[in-house]
Amino acid sequence: MVDIIRSLLAFIVVLGILVTVHEMGHYLVARWRGVAIETFSVGFGPALLSHTDKHGTVWKLSAIPLGGYVRMKGWAEFGGETAGETDPGSFRTKSLASRAMIVAAGPAANMALAFLVFSVIFATSGAPTVMPVVSQVMPNTPAATIGIVKGDRITSIDGQKVASFAEIQKLIVDRPDDRIAITYTHDGVTKGANLTTASRRVDGERVGELGIVGADVKFRRLSPPQAIRAGAIETYAATAATLNGLWNLVAYQKGVQNLGGPIRIAQISGQAASLGLADFASFIALLSVNLGLINLVPIPILDGGHLLFYAAEALYGRALPRRAQEIGLQIGAAILASLVIFVTWHDLAHIGLFHFVSHLLG
Repeated sequence: MVDIIRSLLAFIVVLGILVTVHEMGHYLVARWRGVAIETFSVGFGPALLSHTDKHGTVWKLSAIPLGGYVRMKGWAEFGGETAGETDPGSFRTKSLASRAMIVAAGPAANMALAFLVFSVIFATSGAPTVMPVVSQVMPNTPAATIGIVKGDRITSIDGQKVASFAEIQKLIVDRPDDRIAITYTHDGVTKGANLTTASRRVDGERVGELGIVGADVKFRRLSPPQAIRAGAIETYAATAATLNGLWNLVAYQKGVQNLGGPIRIAQISGQAASLGLADFASFIALLSVNLGLINLVPIPILDGGHLLFYAAEALYGRALPRRAQEIGLQIGAAILASLVIFVTWHDLAHIGLFHFVSHLLG
């Protein structure tokens, strides 16, 4: 019961943060482009708290804490049907570029959140670093030949000091079958030896190796500039991994078994929360990247679908007919509904609900 409550609360926090940031992206750029914002709601349903600001925007905290929304003036109207509209605060009266910027700002805000969270984690909790400590020595390898054993710490290679296992790999990988000098500590005693690296083929190229494995992970805090750089790299890596996963899913149907919906996300949210603030924040950042990219998929009803309509408008010089947009949104809604049903069914199967029910029914 404790795990269920924790997962539910963590899921509400995760969803609240991600959706609020996403909608705040739309809000900020819409305000910048002169669009009147009617409502900004955190959550859905009846308002628990509300406030109307000087711009006429109603800010609400609503009863159902599962996301939120921003309502812009003229947003629900279809392009091509509002030629006579003159209200400068309406979304539909804005230029094509402004409308595209407003729509793209939601996913962009999610990517910015991921970058910010990763950078803060690296600056506070630190970046995970595999230390240059040997956790395993493969038999009949150069390292085994000179007597390196588990627990030894590599300190330098050819006189160049190393502070992480990644630095060892960087120095060795380009030197297959090459003679090198290595310095290491064993039981506090510094030792040195010369050896010839081994080699193996990876993607058709020969790479060097010592025959050691590193698994001693420690967290090292980075300076602000280093943290920003590492945050950008981590965000890029998460983006590339997500895009690769989406491509494999669509093109080759790979990874279908890994698809997860709200139930799976809630489970993982609870697990991440139980590991500590840094792990929970990392999960939020990764999910933020996923949310931003998925929203850019060109399915009508998603942000990417609206951008697809705008691309067509730019190409043809006018908005698509109202009926075409309506049909597109209906198709998009059907696709999303089908996907939600599928991932929810998959989630229920994953937690063993169907097996449990069948067992009860004999």
